[in-house]
Amino acid sequence: MALVPYEETAGVGLQKFHKPLATFSFANHTIQIRQDWRQLGVAAVVWDAAVVLCTYLEMGAVELRGCSAVELGAGTGLVGIVAALLGAHVTITDRKVALEFLQSNVQANLPPHIQPKAVVKELTWGQNLGNYSPGEFDLILGADIIYLEETFADLLQTLEHLSSKRSVILLACRIRYERDNNFLAMLERQFTVSKVHYDPEKDVHIYKAQKRNQREDL
Repeated sequence: MALVPYEETAGVGLQKFHKPLATFSFANHTIQIRQDWRQLGVAAVVWDAAVVLCTYLEMGAVELRGCSAVELGAGTGLVGIVAALLGAHVTITDRKVALEFLQSNVQANLPPHIQPKAVVKELTWGQNLGNYSPGEFDLILGADIIYLEETFADLLQTLEHLSSKRSVILLACRIRYERDNNFLAMLERQFTVSKVHYDPEKDVHIYKAQKRNQREDL
């Protein structure tokens, strides 16, 4: 979602982000993700939260075959690519400036017979929601999209618009700052939220959210 490079103060920790290709193995496929830190910053590198979310999907925790899914703030598209390989019909979204880069990764990593199941589409949170039907998706995916406080209200509005009572939202993130917990508290006002997975090595949490029933709000 954000296209602002992080400061390069972490030294060795950031070296993997400057590699032009990052290689992964998911869903019996080798996936090679092109990265472009210099041009697009944080939107164009694979963060640990995306890898953990892909692993969680591969574990079969959610039935993906035939489901309608959307990835928010997709960046490199890794999560959406893996969801498509696992059988979902996926809309992979980000801001307009990142779409060409995103499309190149999707085309390079999905076999021809699966490519029709993945659509790359513009979505700026809180803005062009009219291009999407309310409650359109069974599954909403987001990896490391909770970090800019000024986007929280727009992200919540987007989640509210795209989800129905039957939709499942999976958000993978590190809890780095107090504002990250603040977003989860905001989310809990509109959704039932639970932590469903934690990767201690990468320090990544996965939260599951679903719209509250009206009776729960009484």
